[in-house]
Amino acid sequence: MMREFRRCFEALSSYYTVIQFMQYEVLSERRAIWQRFMKYSNTSESLKDNRDFQKVYQYGKSAANRTLVLYVYPRAEKMKQLDQMPSSWKMAGYTKNRVGISVSKKVGNSVVRHHLCRLVRESYRLNEDKFDRGLDLVVIVRPGARELPFSDIDRALLHVSRKLGVLQKRDGAEKKNTIGESR
Repeated sequence: MMREFRRCFEALSSYYTVIQFMQYEVLSERRAIWQRFMKYSNTSESLKDNRDFQKVYQYGKSAANRTLVLYVYPRAEKMKQLDQMPSSWKMAGYTKNRVGISVSKKVGNSVVRHHLCRLVRESYRLNEDKFDRGLDLVVIVRPGARELPFSDIDRALLHVSRKLGVLQKRDGAEKKNTIGESR
């Protein structure tokens, strides 16, 4: 009886191990799919540190319209000049943009703020290839954006980006760089 119990227990434990392994495989597959369809592609990531936000506000250039305010700080150019740099800069490297989105409580409750944040993030994601590389971007959503559809927010983001000169030219012509040293 004890031997049968032990044999059943070993069979169940090996079966449980197989199930755990299968669950791990499913989770790793989901993780791979999530990384494939992340918030941003491999050329961008989120700006999270308060210090980085403050640096962009303090030293970056800004442009605004009725919907958005965009602050841009050319991190890649500053990285080339500095010997020591913050660890968050090293992780992003020269070619990645970092994007931070700020929506004040004046705009609305958390549902409205998060909705606007998703709209701005999606707008950036769709136009990501048009932006220069190595930038820290902070987008501040104004209260006027609350009732606007996605197309207007998308247009507003491209408008303020054009004002700052951070969009790449399509025809390959030399562009005027307004936020840092000339290229």
